[in-house]
Amino acid sequence: QVQLVESGGGLVQAGGSLRLSCAASGRTSSSRAMGWFRQAPGKEREFVAAISWSGPTTTYTGSVKGRFTISRDNSNDTVYLQMNSLKPEDTAIYYCARSRTVGIGTARNLYDYWGQGTQVTVSS
Repeated sequence: QVQLVESGGGLVQAGGSLRLSCAASGRTSSSRAMGWFRQAPGKEREFVAAISWSGPTTTYTGSVKGRFTISRDNSNDTVYLQMNSLKPEDTAIYYCARSRTVGIGTARNLYDYWGQGTQVTVSS
């Protein structure tokens, strides 16, 4: 079993920044890719960003490219999502997830463990 716990969410004004963290415990997740997803009220959960197990390969959904940065520290099994230039449309619950594979992917069914989520609210 792998437990994922997100933190760092909150209320921020448009144009502001937040840094989300996802701490993994249990069986190590450092050999798997990790991802961030988000779900806004009334919408499907959508892919945001993913990072390969070793860190050099990342991918982002188009709406966050250039504003969000995913990174990881395998020494303490933590994944981060730095979010800059936040917009009201970024408001959602953000979830981290562990991939079934070492390579990155964007499909939800590629991920087998999920955290409880952290709320991000961006005011206009």
